Amino acid sequence: MQILETYKPFEIQEVELSEWKQRPVKNNFFELVLIKQGSGTQCINYNEYDYTEGSMFLLPPLKCHSFNISTPSKFVFLKFTDSFFKHTNRTAIDLDAWYKEASYVLSNYNQLPGDIIKGDIDRQHLERLISMILAESKNYGEASITLIKSLMTSILEILIRNIKKSSFYEVSKVATDDRIHKMLTYINENIDKPTHLKVDHLADVFSMSSTYVSEYFKKQIHMPLREYIIKAKLKLVEIRLLNSDFTITEIADDLGFTDASHLSKTFKRYVGSSIRDFKNKGEYVLLKRGTCC
Repeated sequence: MQILETYKPFEIQEVELSEWKQRPVKNNFFELVLIKQGSGTQCINYNEYDYTEGSMFLLPPLKCHSFNISTPSKFVFLKFTDSFFKHTNRTAIDLDAWYKEASYVLSNYNQLPGDIIKGDIDRQHLERLISMILAESKNYGEASITLIKSLMTSILEILIRNIKKSSFYEVSKVATDDRIHKMLTYINENIDKPTHLKVDHLADVFSMSSTYVSEYFKKQIHMPLREYIIKAKLKLVEIRLLNSDFTITEIADDLGFTDASHLSKTFKRYVGSSIRDFKNKGEYVLLKRGTCC
């Protein structure tokens, strides 16, 4: 396995393999895979999808994926580490708004296999951007850091808009009404606005009676509305605890918890550990998926 040097705020590898070998996996924010040549199948959570030259995949930040290689294949792995968002001079580069949207996608992305790029133009954009990062990474210096961060941000903007074109909710497979997908999108896009998540407000937005909203949601998602909202918030809490410099107080304020104490108690109840223990362990809990083949 040929590994190009590892840098912060990213890790990039160009690898040529005839058989798959499990790679070390950390709770990094995103990892993009470009297939430069070869064919085979990608597996996530026991679901498979064929890949060929030019295929692009988004890998989950856990050990639940693999590739079954049919012909010798060349992969480029581009991993976005937590330092991409940590220790950032926010007055120079304001990534806060973008970070929140990227967190929203990661917290809901169903991690099914398959090419995530929906059009040839976006695929060409990504191939060029990745090639530029590969070239810059071989001659890394202060002048390259800003450029690479800009290229990485452009890549993730393209990923976000492609993911949001598809049904990326993990719960979508149990839903029987298209209206529930719109409700899930609305809830998650307004997860930091408590007034928008109240039953009366949801009833107005989706033309339902207030008494029916909770019943409808539970019937479609097999989970009470309140529990879904809490877990949706806590998934974002997990991401921010491991991939940002936000304090517990800042996270609590931003996501509509009463205060840091309320967040800490809620976190321990649903995640099963204190925030301190969670950060020390450094592994997702609510975001964790089952192991793959």
